[in-house]
Amino acid sequence: MVDSVAGRAGTWATPYAAVLRSRIRAQQSYRLSFASEVFSAFLIGIVEFAEVWVIFTNVQALGGLDLNAALLLFGFGQTTFALAQVVFGHLDTLPTLIRMGQLDAYHLRPQPLLLQLITSDISLRRFARAGVSAVVLGVGLWRNDIDWGPTTFALVAIALPSSIALFGGVFVCAAGLQFFLIDGAELTNSFTYGGSFAAIQPASVFPTPLKLLFGFAIPVSLTGYLPTIALLGLPGPPLLPAWLAWLAPLAALWVWGIALALWRFGTRHYQGGGG
Repeated sequence: MVDSVAGRAGTWATPYAAVLRSRIRAQQSYRLSFASEVFSAFLIGIVEFAEVWVIFTNVQALGGLDLNAALLLFGFGQTTFALAQVVFGHLDTLPTLIRMGQLDAYHLRPQPLLLQLITSDISLRRFARAGVSAVVLGVGLWRNDIDWGPTTFALVAIALPSSIALFGGVFVCAAGLQFFLIDGAELTNSFTYGGSFAAIQPASVFPTPLKLLFGFAIPVSLTGYLPTIALLGLPGPPLLPAWLAWLAPLAALWVWGIALALWRFGTRHYQGGGG
């Protein structure tokens, strides 16, 4: 019985794995181009970290966080966003697929549309950006005075995958809106890439409307700021106490609930390329 279930699962995943392997081979075919793309993504990660470094080396503390805490905040927020971008970031191309009528071809295949699009590509260069933030996260975990124990390890183990899933849901939300906006990528990017920027900011400096927005409506504060203050034993500002960091899985489910609803509504609205 177990072998039968495993065999069916392997058969189900075979076409998706084949597409991903072909995309990986295609990216590595032109080695100089691939190396330049990886290097460019690495530089983007360095520049993003440099912005944080410049701010926190010129102020003693911001929002109750010093430089060491800022390393932790940046590491959590950017590592999880960059890994989510590897898996879901190419959903940004959906408006082009709609305008060119290429999305219709996906409807002809006997697999779920969203899963087809997610597994239709993978951008290896984005691992370089994730690598920079992962190193910063490691340095932040090392330099901060964290009381390591089962509870602390559990918090990190919960926060990282939940945050990746949460950012992935944000990308799917943005994709679902594209069925209506078509050329509204700039608007949806304000929530995806703008959300990643908000994730690495001390939420204690936000005014109340932004605390409600990034703490509950689009809860990116649970990806970086709340795990940081929870690990450091800080209480957190009004509306965003540190214990909310433990609710990251619920926040991810909340975002995915919205994402799947928007996706379902958008695909039902879609009438074809018209070509």
